[in-house]
Amino acid sequence: MLSPFLPSRRIALAFFFSVTLAACGKGPAPQEPVRAVKVLTVGESGSTMDLEFSGEVRARVESSLGFRVAGKLLSRPAEIGQRVKAGELLAQLDPQDYRVTADAAAAQLVAAQSSRDVASADFKRYQDLHAQGFISVAELQRREAAYISAQAQWKQAQAQSSVQGNQSGYTRLLADGAGIVTSVDASAGQVVAAGQPVVRLALDGPRDVVFSVAEDKLGLLKTGAKVKVRQWVDGKLLEAVVRDVSASADTVTRSFLVKAALPKEATPVLGSTVTVTLSLGDAVAVKSIKLPTSALRLEAGATSVWLLDPNTMTVKAQTIEVNTAEGNDAVVTSGLQNGDQVVISGVHVLTAGQKVSIFGAAK
Repeated sequence: MLSPFLPSRRIALAFFFSVTLAACGKGPAPQEPVRAVKVLTVGESGSTMDLEFSGEVRARVESSLGFRVAGKLLSRPAEIGQRVKAGELLAQLDPQDYRVTADAAAAQLVAAQSSRDVASADFKRYQDLHAQGFISVAELQRREAAYISAQAQWKQAQAQSSVQGNQSGYTRLLADGAGIVTSVDASAGQVVAAGQPVVRLALDGPRDVVFSVAEDKLGLLKTGAKVKVRQWVDGKLLEAVVRDVSASADTVTRSFLVKAALPKEATPVLGSTVTVTLSLGDAVAVKSIKLPTSALRLEAGATSVWLLDPNTMTVKAQTIEVNTAEGNDAVVTSGLQNGDQVVISGVHVLTAGQKVSIFGAAK
């Protein structure tokens, strides 16, 4: 027989387990801590947007020198960085074949000259015979034609001898002027073709600064524009004038080459690196807002910042557009207004709607 008290005991046990399970359940989620942040009240300011480029110092006149004839390179006294004088020997080809050819041409010239002298003497003798009536006019004309032909052959041999003599001299590569050897492209023992570059020579004289400009900045650089040039080696500042802007883009970099003339008294080291600055002035100054780069964050491929709501002391994300950078500041052209309070530190630990406090503010 069942006890009359069993249902009451079951109810009590069920109540006990329900209370126990409730005690073991999770409590309410803890609130996020109030984080202290630094804020900046932004405002528009003028920006001149100076442009900077990396450039290189080069000689105004720089030539790639090569032989006018082909041959085997016997020696190349010139070395990179060597200073040479005008007429100094830079390289030497094997002249043996050209000397033999020049000797043969000289021998042909002697033979042609002998034939011309014989023809000239015959012509004069037949002129005397014709004057005495011993020969006909036709015979005199034949002798005259033979002399003219011998004279032409002599001139041809003379020209050929001169050409072969010049080619023998072309086996010596001489400096066109005083300057510095900037590169060598062939070594002793190598067979070079006519016109193949062997030595590159930067002639003494004016210096240029050469730098590349992107297509979107090309319109800002015109011939005659002045730029500032700062040398990396000593920080010395020079003023240069743009003298040439390339009419076509480089096939690899798709940038345009610009050459600026340095002052005549300036003598920077060839090949040294410089920073070229183009000041655009107030003509292209724009109103913009500047923020330290520590305030920026990347979200979903867009740049944004945290804005502070002073009424609720919470933050919200705001997408902005950054145009360029000036030093350690980012130039913002849209997305912010004068008076906005932007969080500039600790931006990567904040979440939307999070409560914050201003660091250093009086409590």
